[in-house]
Amino acid sequence: MIVPTFNERENIEELIVRLEQVLKGRDWEVIFVDDDSPDDTADLIREIAEHNKRVRCIHRIGRRGLSSASIEGMLSSSATYVAIIDADMQHDEKLLSTMLDVLGKEELDIVSGSRYMKGGSLGEWAQSRAGISKVATWLSKVVSRAKLTDPMSGFFMIRRQVFEDLAPQLSGIGFKILLDIFASSSKPLRYRELPYQFRCRQAGVSKLDGMAAWEYILLLLDKSIGRFIPVRFISFALIGALGVAVHLLIVDLLFKGFGKDFTSSQSIATFVAITSNYTMNNLITYRDKRLHGWHWLRGWASFALICSIGALANVGIASFLFFEHVTWVLASVSGILVGAVWNYSVSATYTWNKPSA
Repeated sequence: MIVPTFNERENIEELIVRLEQVLKGRDWEVIFVDDDSPDDTADLIREIAEHNKRVRCIHRIGRRGLSSASIEGMLSSSATYVAIIDADMQHDEKLLSTMLDVLGKEELDIVSGSRYMKGGSLGEWAQSRAGISKVATWLSKVVSRAKLTDPMSGFFMIRRQVFEDLAPQLSGIGFKILLDIFASSSKPLRYRELPYQFRCRQAGVSKLDGMAAWEYILLLLDKSIGRFIPVRFISFALIGALGVAVHLLIVDLLFKGFGKDFTSSQSIATFVAITSNYTMNNLITYRDKRLHGWHWLRGWASFALICSIGALANVGIASFLFFEHVTWVLASVSGILVGAVWNYSVSATYTWNKPSA
């Protein structure tokens, strides 16, 4: 079992007790992949592992995300079958034994739990969250090659060899690893779904938020057009477009609203726009490599320098094309594209070049 965790300390001991009960007589291990939880989840897991050899801990520093944690956990195991289950007890651990039996007896690659097929349910989930889940399930049809009733499920078991073959093609974006697996396979996977009752969280706080929804959209984009355009570049470009709007708003406010001279207004707007773009990219585009503290300040300085050079490239290319009798619209767009590609490529290498805790 692979269990991604972030601030799940209160659930760890109870989950292990339940696993021991439902897997009694089986040969198993549980690998917790913790994203450096502030509540010291990893410390508790290591304490338990000292006297329980079935328990292992992978403590990740400077990396975040359920999908990427699941991938690292599965790749660390030598078991014939690997399962993903949440730490919050919302997944019915009693289904694990059935999953294992089904995979062992049938010619299948993967068995997943479904909340939507007959016999399954969303339990006491709020209507709003249930509605969002159904919309996300409908959107998944854009990239999924299988007619799953619950492609958003985070509860499944897969043959390790099948997973290892697929691993290089996985996006590792966000939290929907099952959808990532089905969308990444070049051939149809042999699968079966089993119904289960989704339960309320045992303890702690849900990790689903607006950022999770954005990461889901990025996953869909990556699996649909990612082979042509890097999904991070799409996010980077959208934030850049928003930065242009911020820049123009600041100039308008200072120049026309407060009567400041244009040069001062332009300079202040440039500073604000660069800082805004950097902050949003750090929070969204590079969430898994987010910079903090001194690293944040160093990153801002490098980003500002890179964008300054990008602006020069933008103007230079646009001016050259214009004087070569290219239409001003095409010349301008070409300059913007060159500047955007420069800013993205170089900042990825020098600003967010490695994970920082």
